[in-house]
Amino acid sequence: MVFITEEMIKQFETLLEKVDEPLKKTFQNMHNGYQRETLGRFLKARDGNVSNAHKMLMDCLNWRVNNEIDNILAKPINPSDLYRAVRDSQLTGMSGYSKEGLPVIAIGVGRSTYDKASPSATKKFGRYIGTCIKILDMTGLKISALNQMKLLSVISTIDDLNYPEKTETYYIVNAPYIFSACWKVVRPLLQERTRKKVQVLSGSGRDELLKIMDYDSLPHFCRREGSGSSRHSRDGTVSDCFSLDHPYHQQLYNYVKEQASLVRSHAPVRHGSFHMDFPEPDPDVKIIECELQRLGNQNGLSRALHELKVNGD
Repeated sequence: MVFITEEMIKQFETLLEKVDEPLKKTFQNMHNGYQRETLGRFLKARDGNVSNAHKMLMDCLNWRVNNEIDNILAKPINPSDLYRAVRDSQLTGMSGYSKEGLPVIAIGVGRSTYDKASPSATKKFGRYIGTCIKILDMTGLKISALNQMKLLSVISTIDDLNYPEKTETYYIVNAPYIFSACWKVVRPLLQERTRKKVQVLSGSGRDELLKIMDYDSLPHFCRREGSGSSRHSRDGTVSDCFSLDHPYHQQLYNYVKEQASLVRSHAPVRHGSFHMDFPEPDPDVKIIECELQRLGNQNGLSRALHELKVNGD
């Protein structure tokens, strides 16, 4: 792992002095008062190469300006039923914080139909927190979904290119047998830096995750109380972090409405969809996508499962 030096940061800061005002403004909104830490993340993502990190950041800032990312949370999704439908298409939520203060982001990979978190964590714990933990629930993962990887590739590409090094660790839980076949194909194709971040836990991962977070921060699909996961926390609140009724989504939804009302006072807010440019995936992402699509046909799956049985993986 590359060590980010003070000299690298200074060189990066010097290059930023030459950028146009719109890019400076969106960068201020992006780093939220933690400029050096943000520059460090981009340097880390490009192995300490200042020139490459600068290009990556410039591409990111231009993407933010061109797609009006600074105002994206001022664009409401109404009515609430439509918002629920959008949430169901990509199940994500925030279940709490780790013992180190990192936001715990839950992702329902198997049941999706296809980062206001860090600032709130920084405020809550009184120190800078720029990364998070992601827990990927594979419940319901089916081979038929593997040929629908384009959207997931787009989302991960946007994440990697514009929010680099934001994820500390990926924990994979509730993985069905089919996941072993997928993981056997995908794991060797991942960059070593990414591969080291991925941990596949046994079952719901409850015991392992309780070593780094309290029970109340466990996503509902990791609790497995009795015959199924608990929908409510011990205090009676909704614990399903994918639900619109969960406190995280209620706060987010209310924040969007509040921001929209501020914009409305200056100009009418247009409801409906909006366009966003999607960056071209890295070659590695394309390779992984092709391999998963290959697995999606029955012959590819049969070969992969046969190899697992023969090798005893």
